Amino acid sequence: MRRMRYSRGFGVQSPYDYRFIRYVVNEHWPYYAYDELKGQFPEVDRKTLRLCRLFLRMSNWRQAGVIIDYCPPTSAYATYMQAGCRRSRIISVEDSCFSFQRNHIDVVELCRMSLTGDYRIFYEQLIGHVDNHSVLVVEEINRDKVSKAFWQEVCADSRTGVTFDLYYCGIVFFNKQRYKQHYVVNF
Repeated sequence: MRRMRYSRGFGVQSPYDYRFIRYVVNEHWPYYAYDELKGQFPEVDRKTLRLCRLFLRMSNWRQAGVIIDYCPPTSAYATYMQAGCRRSRIISVEDSCFSFQRNHIDVVELCRMSLTGDYRIFYEQLIGHVDNHSVLVVEEINRDKVSKAFWQEVCADSRTGVTFDLYYCGIVFFNKQRYKQHYVVNF
């Protein structure tokens, strides 16, 4: 109920954040690849499909050269993100031993992170490779008390900027030139 007043960007004063909520997070018009991709993954449940479509829209919006996908529960995520930006190179990471240097990644442009495995170690490594244009999507932020505590730490972290709580996932921007803000969005 507390998210209802932030439905579709209402109550958000920043024009940039409003456009992001309205045209990326809560875009209701069908994208060009929705039907085709749904046919490829008929087994995905409703929540996963919503997240897949969000990742497609974010990939399309960000147009990242490299997308990091940490501990993906399904291959549908990578396929949807690839459909959002065909030129993106999707790197699936299965554990926290991933080396950004070995993979020649100086700056992470877009990252999807599941709260499984050694996600805290991965997060600390990731923070060293972000800039003002980097975006992080953290899944399962309300799964349990540990996940909620981690999300609160990310929001309070001095290295993060604007954050969006979509209940199923959280979105983190690292632009330090903007005022630090936390939005609770009805997704």
